[in-house]
Amino acid sequence: MPASLTAYVKARAADGDGRVAAAAANYAAALAGSPGNAVIAVRAYREALAAGDMTLARTAAAVMAAAGVAPADTALLTIADAVRAKNWTSAEVAADALAKGPLDFLGPIVKAWIAFDRGGADPGADLAIESGNPLARRFNAENRALLLIAAGRPDAGVAALRGLSTVGAGNIDLRLAAAQLLAGKGRKDDALALIAGDDQALEAARAHLGKGARASAAFGISRLFDRLAVEIASGDARPLAIVLARAALTLDASDDRARLTLADALSRDGAQERALALLDAIDRKGMYGSAALGAKVDVLTRAGETRSALATATTVSNAAGAGSEDAQRLGDLLVAAGRFDDAADAYATAMARTGDAAGWVLFLQRGGALEQAGRWAEARTMLERAVALAPAEAVALNYLGYAQLERGENLPAARAMLERALKLQPDDAAITDSLGWAYVRTGDVARGLPLLERAARAQPADVTIQEHLGDAYWQVGRRYEARYAWRAAALYADGADSARLIGKLGSGLPR
Repeated sequence: MPASLTAYVKARAADGDGRVAAAAANYAAALAGSPGNAVIAVRAYREALAAGDMTLARTAAAVMAAAGVAPADTALLTIADAVRAKNWTSAEVAADALAKGPLDFLGPIVKAWIAFDRGGADPGADLAIESGNPLARRFNAENRALLLIAAGRPDAGVAALRGLSTVGAGNIDLRLAAAQLLAGKGRKDDALALIAGDDQALEAARAHLGKGARASAAFGISRLFDRLAVEIASGDARPLAIVLARAALTLDASDDRARLTLADALSRDGAQERALALLDAIDRKGMYGSAALGAKVDVLTRAGETRSALATATTVSNAAGAGSEDAQRLGDLLVAAGRFDDAADAYATAMARTGDAAGWVLFLQRGGALEQAGRWAEARTMLERAVALAPAEAVALNYLGYAQLERGENLPAARAMLERALKLQPDDAAITDSLGWAYVRTGDVARGLPLLERAARAQPADVTIQEHLGDAYWQVGRRYEARYAWRAAALYADGADSARLIGKLGSGLPR
């Protein structure tokens, strides 16, 4: 077997296991042994980007370009390389190449930032705010505002930003980019005002704003790539997010925002080791240090490293300046680990950190943890508060209604809650089961049985649903079908559930 083919086979195997560094190294060997092979280059390109082997990524991109099969996103790397080298002609040619693919809306913005660095009088003038493309319209407007600040018109830039619907609590990255440019122009008070707020990320941004950033094409384009990468990193467009983040890091090696996004995208693709390495490279004392630790918890959880994830989450939640979301994340992990008392305490900490602003989700989570810890009186208070805050949230109605039903408490009201929940989410199998079981528990088996059958069809492997269905069948004398449902439940049950179902299969329901 030729050495290049052996290397290719090894690369494919490593690729499938999420070992991106080994995959990239073997793809590099395969491509070196078979120069010009576009089939190898296609795979080598993606794996090189994941591994951070930019030499291989550029080599593979050149092979694909020569074969006429280069994806549109290779232009992003060309732009990054050219802008970093201040090769404006090459950068503009690459920006024009974007017009041939789905990233066409980025081309004019890239060229506007290049025009700024080349001394254009009004570099953002040609950005079409009224474009028919919603993405173009949004990104053009945002970058037009940033370019006004960069070009020495900070008042106009801030006014333009404040007029954008995209500038809100959820768009910290855009506000931060503008604040960095303002601080770089000596307008630190304006910069701090732009990133005011109680959000933990905003607090970190204010603490590390410093002298801001120098306005340049490299800064503007890297932040443009960051913005788009963040939006798509968790979806099916993750390969594009990885290219965008790598291009942003090429433009600005200190861009820890890009590292965060890249780590998230790689982790979601199964490359946990590489994701952790990226997070460890983020400055712990910098603007994204706390966010990196939080992201590390998520990566460790995806990797199945439960103990390490819990330890890290505990460290993050106990650190000075930790926020509500840090304690909430810890609570979620403690619930998954079955440590319900500790989880309830973590959620209580999260609620304390929000003050009077604690929302229904936190009340529901704390109530759920207390209920599973066997502390029903406390749990009920929390769950009732969740329903009071969110009377149209089916999940809250279902939890409180079902918990009361199981304890034989307040049955008419519990049944009414479950009826409201099912009206809100008629296709939810768990809620369908809850209401069906409520009818059975209150003596209306004929009304409950069709709902339980519907829930079982939707979720045939759900232990609780199948057991409820079996109990209902038994009550109406359908003994064979009852045992069939219990047997289906027993296939997936363990512990006390398994023992209970074995008992029912042997003796049926007690009289």
